[in-house]
Amino acid sequence: MAAQHEKGSAAKTAAKSGITFGSALAMVISYTTWKSVGWAIVHGLMSWLYVIYFILRY
Repeated sequence: MAAQHEKGSAAKTAAKSGITFGSALAMVISYTTWKSVGWAIVHGLMSWLYVIYFILRY
């Protein structure tokens, strides 16, 4: 039962890290492209959606 709890905890940590990395990546791409802090914040909130859009578009 302890192994099951550790698996769930590891999955949550990995998901949280992915969301955080996606937000940071989106903000860096946005700021580099548009030179705007406002857009970087908006795109950071969109996270992986903006990263995928950027890859497909450019």
